[in-house]
Order: sequence, then structure tokens, then C-alpha cells
Amino acid sequence: MPKVGFVSLGCPKALVDSERILTQLRAEGYVTAPDYAGADLVIVNTCGFIDAAVEESLGAIGEALAQNGKVIVTGCLGFKHDLVRKAHPSVLSITGPHDTPGVMKAVHAHLPKPHDPFTDLVPPQGIKLTPNHYAYLKISEGCNHRCTFCIIPSMRGDLVSRPIGEVMLEAENLVKAGVKELLVISQDTSAYGVDVRYRTGFHGGKPIKTNFQQLCKSLGELGVWVRLHYVYPYPSVDDVIPLMADGKILPYLDIPFQHASPRILKLMKRPAAAEKVLARIREWRKTCPELTIRSTFIAGFPGETEKEFEELLAFLKEAQLDRVGCFAYSPVDGAKANELPGPVPDELREERKKRFMEVQAGISKARLKAKVGTMQKVIVDAPGIGRSTADAPEIDGVVHFKGGKAGEFAEIRIERSDEHDLHGRLA
Repeated sequence: MPKVGFVSLGCPKALVDSERILTQLRAEGYVTAPDYAGADLVIVNTCGFIDAAVEESLGAIGEALAQNGKVIVTGCLGFKHDLVRKAHPSVLSITGPHDTPGVMKAVHAHLPKPHDPFTDLVPPQGIKLTPNHYAYLKISEGCNHRCTFCIIPSMRGDLVSRPIGEVMLEAENLVKAGVKELLVISQDTSAYGVDVRYRTGFHGGKPIKTNFQQLCKSLGELGVWVRLHYVYPYPSVDDVIPLMADGKILPYLDIPFQHASPRILKLMKRPAAAEKVLARIREWRKTCPELTIRSTFIAGFPGETEKEFEELLAFLKEAQLDRVGCFAYSPVDGAKANELPGPVPDELREERKKRFMEVQAGISKARLKAKVGTMQKVIVDAPGIGRSTADAPEIDGVVHFKGGKAGEFAEIRIERSDEHDLHGRLA
């Protein structure tokens, strides 16, 4: 049987692309090789969002070439075709992101598919790279926004929503296969259906609108944890909070606010109404007190003054967000923000990032401390390590305890906390 090696880099959206490619490979009878030596060729799914990711991807391609010699490149770095060719002229083929047909065409050209593959080699849920108990559910591709610091739309294109019936069928197959947590991802989750004008689709023989609210409601009926990522704060988000309060989907929102200064938000081409955001956060928490909000911010954006950075810190203290990440502005090649006047020196960018994270560390520590003495339902990732409703895999904290079996739920009494994690015991 022809064997294909696979390297998957980047974000959860790229991970889903990898899963789709692996699913198609298995459907056609290819076998996944565990190492370079045993592979007839290697596919490298790359990331190209920031400079560090570009370097990592180029390094992975180089390693695969050195140890195998036959490499197909796909993913976001494939958008920078000339850069890849210049660094590694011997790669067999280069395709862009979410291009499974292009990858398979390249595979067929260099490693012909087996004769009459058995279709039952592929499970209904496809091939997954995540543990058996959770999976990412990608609902759309691309983004209609043109944030000046981001080049993702130029690589992945405008918003293209998947048919809601197709999304729900995939979700159901995952649940039937034993998945207990669905992590909903896209570039702009709350814009789901905008591109198709919220047209009516069909699921289970019944009409269903292609929109964010209806999707959340339908997923909430599957009886598993549903976690929302990359949620842009449109008004429609307000309609989903009651579903969280009722326990239909997890009380968790991943919203990339990016900044709080109206002028900087305008330069970023983001919504410029921080005071309205604070008011909405208050209303969300009033409706659903258990709500966890995670976000990301950029420090040292071109033109950012000390006063505007202080505005950001003031917003942080007022918003009391649970989980926060901060990036020092990175001048990504091709981003419009690089052309803005008043670039912030590297050292000052890093210093502001440090100050930001020091403030947030105190907030996170206090919010975790407030959970001491409570009972928390966790999903166990490994014996002794679980995640509560407030914890997404790999990006948030964890709950430490003794015992537990991977893939099962457990009730944990919280006994202490630190800056990032909770510690307790099985109830």
C-alpha cells in the first residue's frame, strides 16, 4: 500500500484541513506512515501567519526533504508560492490553504492511488488528529473583514459558509463516534451564513436557517459540550448567551477584541466602541454569571501612544476577562498596518506586552481564586488532568487532581488555585 507521511502545523483551522486531507487519503486506500523513512512521500501543511510561523514551516519542509526527499506543500504558506520555491526548489508541489482537491491531485501525480480502495477504511467521522473525546468543527472558510494587521483574507479568501446540513451531519457523526466536546471554529464564527444571506438549508428532513443562532441551537441539542471560538461581537451574540445560561452550549466565548482605544481600533479596522463592549459584557454576565470570556490583544500597534496603551489597561481592569493573550505587534509581510506612520520600537512593544500581561495575571489569578471551594465538572484529557467549561484545550489552563480516565467527565472539588490553573480532588 502506498504510504504518505504527514506534518500538520498551525491553528485549529489548519488542523481541520489536515483531517480532511487525511480522510481523503484513507478513502482512496493510502496508508499514513509514522515516520519519514517509511513514507513514499510527505505532505507538510504549513502556517504562514507571522514570521515565526513562516520560519517553523520552512524548517519543517527542509527537514522532510532532508529525510525523505519527496514533499508536497500545502496550507497558508503555500499562498507565498515564490517564497517556498526560493527556499526549497525541490518540493514536488505547492498548494494554498483548504485545497484538498489540489493536494490529492499532487499526490496522484507522484504516488498513484491503489486499485479499488475499500471505502469502509474510513470511519464516518473521518480521520482526526485530536484525542477521541474532542474534535474541532469548522463551519466556514475565509473572512470578509480587512483588519490592517492581518493577511489571512488574502490567503484564505472571503467568507464561505458550509451548508448547515453538512455541518450538522459532521457534528452528529463525531458524537456517534464518541466525541464529547465540539470546538466550533472558523475565521469569523458569528458571521456564519452572512455570505449566503442566511438561506434555508435542511437537516434531518427539516428546514433550518444558515445562521449563527440556529447553528448554536442545533448543536446544543446533541448533548455534548459545544465551545465557541473566534466569535466576532456582532449583536447576534446576545441571542446565544441564553443558550449558555440554559446549559445548551458551554458558557464560553473566545472574542478577539484586539484593543480598546477607539483611534487604534479604527486604524486596525476593528469596531471602535469599547464602552459598548463593556456594557455588553456586563449584560452577558448578568444573563449568564458562569460565562468565561477569553480574548487576544495587540500591544505596540503602529502609532499607539502611551495614553492609548493606558486606555487598553483600563479596559482590561474594567472588563475582568478570564483568559487573555497578548501579542507584541509583528509587522507581517503584506499587512496594511506596516504602512501606518509612527511604528513603535521593538523594545517598547515588548515592554508594553509585559506590562499588559502583568495586569492580566492579577485579574486571572483573582478570578481563579474565586472558584476555590466550588465543584467543577471537567472533561479528563489524561489521568490527573482535566478541563472545566472555562478551559479550551492547549490555550487555557487545566484542572489538576488525582485519578480520572481520559475521555470521561469528572466532578472536582477545587481546593486551591494559582495564576493559570486550578487544583482539587475527585468528589
